[in-house]
Amino acid sequence: MTTTAADYMWFEERFPDLAEAYCFTLVHNLAPSDVLHRLDGRDEPALTGTDAVVDAAFGFSHQSEGKRQFIGMTTIESWTLLIEPNGYVGVTEDRALPASAGTRWVSHFVNINGVDSFLWAEDTVRRLWFEPVLPDHRWGTTPDELLNAMHSIGFHFGEDSPETDVSPLAAFALAQHLTGISITPELLEGTTFSCDSVEVR
Repeated sequence: MTTTAADYMWFEERFPDLAEAYCFTLVHNLAPSDVLHRLDGRDEPALTGTDAVVDAAFGFSHQSEGKRQFIGMTTIESWTLLIEPNGYVGVTEDRALPASAGTRWVSHFVNINGVDSFLWAEDTVRRLWFEPVLPDHRWGTTPDELLNAMHSIGFHFGEDSPETDVSPLAAFALAQHLTGISITPELLEGTTFSCDSVEVR
């Protein structure tokens, strides 16, 4: 059965602070330390639960005068998950595309102003990039490969505006479609994340 936006309805309700602005990235067959190395990052103290990661990220941004991004990382099966509260490194192509060498990189981002983006890269190549709120406009080497899945997942196509914008939740479902990894409340609440920071360029 296809995972849809409705399967992620819990996210904004249970994690409102994180849901305001975030970037989630999944990287295949690379350990967190390898991802960190590709992003020229440095280690920070580990934290349990995304509430702690969010609090640390906002404090860290102030301390670094916005020059470094705080990231929580963990391993899920053969994937590394990166969570950036109020961050965007995962969808920044001059960072993400080189870091995707030899692997699959799937990332989605939303900021407090509702700006959003979704990136699927394979081995330094942008396969798909689009704004989840505007899925009619897509770029990449295979912009239409996921079109049927996007319709099934719940992205809104066409000129009519939906009563409720579920595009951020649909992005979670599309990332799951590409990776097989389900993000759950239990994962976000109970995981001890290795934490890192990278320079914001």
